[in-house]
This record gives sequence, structure tokens and C-alpha cells, in this order.
Amino acid sequence: MGRKTALLAFSVLGAIAANWNSARAADEIVIGFATSTSGFMVPYDDNPTKMAQIFIDDINAKGGLLGKKLKAVFADAKSDRVEGVKAAQEVLRQGADLVFGSCDYDYGSPAVFEAQKAGKIAVYICAEDPKAGIAGPNAFTTSAVAQAQGIAMADWAYDKKNIRSAYVLLDDFDEYNKSVCAGFDWKFPKKGGEIVGRDTFKNGDASIASQVTRIREAAAAKKIDAIMMCSFPPGGASALRQIRAAGVDLPVLSDSAMDGTYWLNSVPGLTEFYIPVAVSIFGDDPRKEVAALMERYKAKFNSTPTTNYGFPVYAFLELWAKAVTKAGTIDAAKVVAVMNTFKDEPTTLGPRTFAPNQHIQMTVPLLIVRVSNGTGKVIDQVYDKEPISREVLYRTGK
Repeated sequence: MGRKTALLAFSVLGAIAANWNSARAADEIVIGFATSTSGFMVPYDDNPTKMAQIFIDDINAKGGLLGKKLKAVFADAKSDRVEGVKAAQEVLRQGADLVFGSCDYDYGSPAVFEAQKAGKIAVYICAEDPKAGIAGPNAFTTSAVAQAQGIAMADWAYDKKNIRSAYVLLDDFDEYNKSVCAGFDWKFPKKGGEIVGRDTFKNGDASIASQVTRIREAAAAKKIDAIMMCSFPPGGASALRQIRAAGVDLPVLSDSAMDGTYWLNSVPGLTEFYIPVAVSIFGDDPRKEVAALMERYKAKFNSTPTTNYGFPVYAFLELWAKAVTKAGTIDAAKVVAVMNTFKDEPTTLGPRTFAPNQHIQMTVPLLIVRVSNGTGKVIDQVYDKEPISREVLYRTGK
């Protein structure tokens, strides 16, 4: 009898616990972050994961969404694809209604696909390879296509910097880098510029001496006006350091992944380095809404964002919350149906557009930042609205 009584007691307690969890879940909307808090993805995942918590605080301060408070749950994807799947499973186990994966198509996809299998809306927290925008009916990314960055640099370099010839240096480690260079490769010649040479390297390469030699020879022969480098730290920083150490002082054009304060000390005295960014983290972004977000971020985390990637998630969550409110539910299919109707929908960072086959921004205004002696400064803005062909977006052109 004692054993039966104990089993009955455990059954009753289990039922009570299950009912309590259901009641608690009914009063909450859970946002899960299957992003990385360890490994090389941290510089990209950390800021947007924190900025999303600012949004959660802002919504909860207004009474929540559909009368429910937003709650964040977390699991470390560890900058690893297999761990990304486990992280998604963990936040889903904790009741996530909306799931964020890492800020990269390659490393965010495992979590995004796992969340979609569970019938949830899944979001790359800032991935920019176009494939992140077609990763499934319930998959989104918060950012714009990486090609837009290469296009912006081609526009600005040709129109404002009088650059007519360039050497392309591609870090072919991931899809993002390839997409940035695809945008530049398409737009720079279209404007009348000439790509004189090109080379590739891997982000983990300790030395790119051969590539630097070829760049130095082209520079010495005055065949090139600038270098277009598609990469991210630490490999991008190492490449820059080697280029400058070789005496090549030509302008280096790059991408948003090379934004940030966390790596600048590794290239002392860096000058003539230019990047396109959605938001300037150097205190000179022209929008008062961005300044306000930075202040709230600093107050909550006692630090300031270290890259522009911290911001697009706030604009995405504004759209998601608007869709949830309009749909009157957090049901994924109904919320996605509303989001698919958004065209030039206002957000803190400007208008955003989605469509059934386009869950990524095709273009956004980009600021041009000049990095000089350890800091950056906004010097211009580019907003190229020219449609990008599928061949360029998905790099299928010959």
C-alpha cells in the first residue's frame, strides 16, 4: 500500500505541476534565443540578443502583448551547428513561441529549421545571406541582403571617392562573405569601374602572404585605386594588418561584419578603411531613435553595443508585435500571413517590407563609416533601390 500511495502522490503532484505550467504559459509569450554565448559567433549574437531584451522590457512596460507579458529564455548554440539544434530544442522545451537562431545563415540554420519543425516562427537574429530569407514559410531574418553592402560600397566608391579600379579579396569561409562580394562584383563594373584582380583566403589562415604580394604589386604598378575585402574578424582583421604591414596604404572597402570596436586594437593606426552599416555605434548616428536605444542598452547592460548588428532585431520585433496584435494570436501561420502584407511598414530603423517569398530586406539605407585611428565616423549615406536580380542574389550567374 505504501508504494501505491507514493505513486499516487507523485501522479497528483505531476498533474498539479503540469496545470501550474499551463496556467503560467497562458499568461506569457515566450521568446527563445538559441544564439551563441560562447565561441566565435559571440560578437555577432551577443548584441542583438541583448537588444531584443530591451524590446521585451519596452513591451512589458506598456502592459505586454495581447495582455500577456513577454519572457525570454536562452540556450547556448556554442558557435556550432550541432549545438544550434540542441539550443533550439532547449528553448522550445521551455515553451518558446518565437525562436531566434544565430546571426549567420550557416550557423543559424540548424536552430531555425528545428523551430520551424515545431511549428514556430524562426528568425536568424541578423543573418544577411539571401538564403536566410527563403529558409521556410515561417523563417525570417532581421537584416537586409548582404549584396546590398557590396552594392553600397561600389556606389559610394565610384560616385564619391572617385575609385575606378579595385582588387577584390574574398574570404570564402561562409556564404555571407560571398554574397557581399557578389554585390560589389555586379555593381562596380556596371557603374564603369574595373575589377583588376581577385584573390581568396580562409578566415582562419594565419598568413595571406601570397595574396598580399599580388595586391602590393598591383598597387605599385598603379593598377588599382582600392581593395574590396569581404570578410569578418578575426580573419579580416589579420588580413588588414598584413596588407598595411606590406606598405599598401590604398583605401580598403569592406562590409558590415567588419564593423565594431572589439577588434580595432589588433590593427594599430588603421586608416582609410570604409564600411557600410545599418546603424553607427560611434555615437554619431543621425537618428534620435537610435541614440535612445543605445542609452537604454547602456542602462540595462552597463555597456554599449559593439557592432551595428545589435539593432535590426528591434525593428523586426516591432513588426512581429504589430502582426501579433493585428492577428489577435501568436499562432505562427496567422502571424506570418499578416507579416507577409507589410510593405514599407514603419519601424524605429525605417520602413521594412516582407512578402511570402521574401523574408529578408532587399535594401535599406546604409551609412558609410570611415575608420581612422581606432574609431569610426559617419561620412555619408547610400540608399540604392535598384532591384537585384536572382542571379546576383543567389550567385547563380556565370
